[in-house]
Amino acid sequence: MSINKHLNIVDYTLQSLLRRKLKNMGIILVFTFVIFICGSILFLSYSFKREAQLILKNAPELLVPRMIAGRHDLVPLGMARDIAKIPGVAGVEPRYWGYYYDGFVGANYTVIAVSDSAAKESRMVKGRLPGSGDALTAAIGAGIARARSVDLDSDMFLMSSQGQLMTFNVTGIFESASELLTTDLIVISQTDFRRLFNMPAGMATDLAVSVSNETEAPVIARKVREYFPGTRPILRSEILRTYDAVFGWRSGLVLTLFAGALLAFIILAWDKATGLSAEERREIGILKALGWETSDVLEMKFWEGIVISLTSFLLGVIFAYLHVFYFGASLLGPALKGWSVIYPHFRLLPFIDPYQIATLMALTVIPYIAATVIPSWKASITDPDEVVRG
Repeated sequence: MSINKHLNIVDYTLQSLLRRKLKNMGIILVFTFVIFICGSILFLSYSFKREAQLILKNAPELLVPRMIAGRHDLVPLGMARDIAKIPGVAGVEPRYWGYYYDGFVGANYTVIAVSDSAAKESRMVKGRLPGSGDALTAAIGAGIARARSVDLDSDMFLMSSQGQLMTFNVTGIFESASELLTTDLIVISQTDFRRLFNMPAGMATDLAVSVSNETEAPVIARKVREYFPGTRPILRSEILRTYDAVFGWRSGLVLTLFAGALLAFIILAWDKATGLSAEERREIGILKALGWETSDVLEMKFWEGIVISLTSFLLGVIFAYLHVFYFGASLLGPALKGWSVIYPHFRLLPFIDPYQIATLMALTVIPYIAATVIPSWKASITDPDEVVRG
């Protein structure tokens, strides 16, 4: 008997929602849009953070750049030999990298000098990385290939810092799956790198330090700073925290831009909380006069809030998931990716944080249900005759 009673209440709730379908559809549309925007931002920012963690998983534990007057400066190779003598240091590798502005496209490229170990571990759809001794050869990101309209075995022209035109033969193009990391990347030999940027011999951009025990990395960083006061050692964990902060800041900025939608939802919830319409109050009064208990009215309104809020939440989360992971977050991607001209084409791996989903539900579904039930309780404890007469 009790089960039939609850089923009848649920059935009446659904019929009641259908009688006011236009109003309820409007609420669901607004609610779904709010969940869609918030869910898209959460999915996108969390996926970017996870991608950064995977990318930096095999990065060196410590980077040692040199600073002069607060600006990045070249590092003498002799410093690498001295750092290698510090107990706990497994190896030190000079890195050669920089930025190249392409006036033809209006974009900045990241240029890296290849090492022999990197050439052996290359992962590309077609072609190869240039060897450390190869002259005037380059591997480029797919974004650069599209922007410069070049393909494998094509020629690409770059102007050196001394005004000399350098013609590079494209020996490889990075696979599309790695575009998040390589879309604006050019990999050339060390000799070509020095010529392109006119870098003096015996100098490097910075040093990559690998340690025997990762827990000792902060201690080694402190020793490097003591021995070489002009350096600024950067831990891998600090880079990860920076990525978290950057994507967190950008997602907060995008949420601010959609504050109007959030404000509309708040107004909607407040309107529900401040009272019922005359029609809804009259309906509750009639139900009470027909013998409904206060608990029955509250159960009906509870199911009404559940149906509207969960339908909106599920639709919003599903649309956000499809938007981010199947359509490349075309609406919000440019605000969070950070590339100014050459945008990577990639499909993020579906990384979902259950805590974020639970938080989003707690901040939207639960308040809406409460805003539906509380006014109904006030009306249900009032004398039915008074409620019906208004």
